[in-house]
Amino acid sequence: MENIKHSHVEVKGLKLHVAEIGTGPKAVVFLHGFPEIWYTWRHQMIAVAKAGYRAIAIDFRGYGLSEQPAQPEKETMYDLVDEVAGLLDSLGISKAFLVGKDFGAIPAYLVAVVFPERVIGVITLGIPFMLPGPSAVQNHLLPKGFYITRWQEPGRAEADFARFDVKSVVRNIYTLFSKSEVPVAADDQEIMDLFDPSTPLPPWFSEEDLATYASLYENSGFTYALQVPYRSLAVDCGITDPKVTVPALLIVGEKDYVLKFPGMEEYIRSGAVKHLVPNLDIIYEPEGNHFVHEQLPDKVNHLIIEFLDKHSN
Repeated sequence: MENIKHSHVEVKGLKLHVAEIGTGPKAVVFLHGFPEIWYTWRHQMIAVAKAGYRAIAIDFRGYGLSEQPAQPEKETMYDLVDEVAGLLDSLGISKAFLVGKDFGAIPAYLVAVVFPERVIGVITLGIPFMLPGPSAVQNHLLPKGFYITRWQEPGRAEADFARFDVKSVVRNIYTLFSKSEVPVAADDQEIMDLFDPSTPLPPWFSEEDLATYASLYENSGFTYALQVPYRSLAVDCGITDPKVTVPALLIVGEKDYVLKFPGMEEYIRSGAVKHLVPNLDIIYEPEGNHFVHEQLPDKVNHLIIEFLDKHSN
């Protein structure tokens, strides 16, 4: 980790925290989800740098060590699309591979839709192509205690999280979301109440990892994370008839709870997703969970580098 360099780059009027390693001619930009941060890509960054690529991971605006926008409550997923394109401009990169995890998959794909000339290929983990908008997540088909529904309710997650220190919130979410069940609270529960304090950290997630995540979220808090993605997920991004024409790879952990979202598994397995992403390869990891890149880094690194090498010519 000591070889990863850290800096701040001004993008769209905000200073973004950038982690970087490697000097290859082709850049790979890693986009985190929640409760992740740039550090979630530690294994992948080192591996792709050793394979000859320039690895870049950011804290999205409002996350970790990046600056907060003036009015976070007005932000949407589309702000992150402009942010990724602006990051490439600020770093002098004409084209890059984009790798997205969890909600980071959404701007990765949308950049490829809006700025296809800037993207060599897209790799996403767990989340297929999705357009933000009213139909993005079918909350009404899940119990009312569904975690996204709860977190979309203004003030509710804030009150839930505030009962714990930041480190506990990150630990609870990481541990809960490593399971294959969709996190759903009963009427008399909050999402944090689903965590059993006797549950150990996942074997692939160390106390040191937890401390690193906690320090970054202690800096930024959770305000922006609750707005983007959760509370802005239903905002229409204004894109009609989208198509991702660049090569793409979707890595799916078959024990990822997201597969149990209404219609999600059918959308992926039936090949319907390929109507929107025609050049898509899908690889299933039988033991993979929601954090497959941290859980099975060697396997995921191999798949990523194989894709990068195939499409770098």
